[in-house]
Amino acid sequence: MSKLPGLPILPTTIVGSYPQPDWLIDRERLKASLPPRVRAETLWRIPAPWLADAQEAATLMAIRDQEELGIDIIGDGEMRRESYSNRLATALSGIDPDRHGTAIDRTGNANPVPLVSGPIRRTGPIEAQDAAFLRRHSRRPVKLTLPGPFTMTQQAENGYYPDARAMALDYADAVNAEVRDLFAAGVDVVQLDEPYLQARADEARHYSLEALARALDGVEGTTALHICFGYALVHQGAGTAKPKAYDFLAELNQSAIDVISIEAAQPGLDPAILAELPDKTIMYGVLDLSTPEVETPEVVAARIRDALRYVDPERLWIAPDCGMKYHSRELAQAKLQAMVDGTALARAELK
Repeated sequence: MSKLPGLPILPTTIVGSYPQPDWLIDRERLKASLPPRVRAETLWRIPAPWLADAQEAATLMAIRDQEELGIDIIGDGEMRRESYSNRLATALSGIDPDRHGTAIDRTGNANPVPLVSGPIRRTGPIEAQDAAFLRRHSRRPVKLTLPGPFTMTQQAENGYYPDARAMALDYADAVNAEVRDLFAAGVDVVQLDEPYLQARADEARHYSLEALARALDGVEGTTALHICFGYALVHQGAGTAKPKAYDFLAELNQSAIDVISIEAAQPGLDPAILAELPDKTIMYGVLDLSTPEVETPEVVAARIRDALRYVDPERLWIAPDCGMKYHSRELAQAKLQAMVDGTALARAELK
């Protein structure tokens, strides 16, 4: 279970991303394709000499928005990233600097990905300065996200290792070093994003838990892991049906992860599945991001009540489903306000 002290009952948080401003990134191009696996610098609207300052300003906006809305665990909104994974995945040694590889994504299409041509190593901190910035600018508990080793393995072409397991274990070592630096910088929660545990569940059963254990070896601090069915608004369109249950979930109860983040609102997930994670805190998605319709606080509270039938309130965090970056800032604020207000209704019922 989560070891993070000082939180209210049913703490609220974002999953990872928050809408990047139109002045910072070309949002129409961003929404037109799956998240890039390789670097996509042309998405940025700000020239390179001023980009870091612009990303910092956008991060401050995301922090302040969350605080003003009443979010309990603050994230940086991933303002400095072109996607949830490519910033870290392309910063490791062993990635071919001149050529891309190809891999099949979860929609069945081939996409450019990092080409692994040597041993995967982290040569220095990658997001530690982001963590220090986030810690410096919020007095609330803060959370930062990283791509997990299994997902990075699935999003790369292996041109060096004898098999995917060996590559995943070296990715795990790199993640472990990065996680340690994020905690040292003052982050309260580090979240690993592992959507491919669901997308490639059969392969995940062979070595993902081993890689996850290696990524967390010796780590002290509250850790979370996010799995999902894929972004609602990318290559799918609003209202596209998602599976009604996870294919890889119960396996995570034996892992060292403290918090398991799942999306539940859009897929209409049966909350009975939460019984498969009796030893974990659950970060539960209560906002459907496949639609611009803003939930009422009463709808949010009802979704929380459903979850509380299967998990104690001390083990439940409240969040949106993932993919908030694809919405406007105004819509994200409205949905998050409904989440905060609905959580307040549910909290009041527990007194």
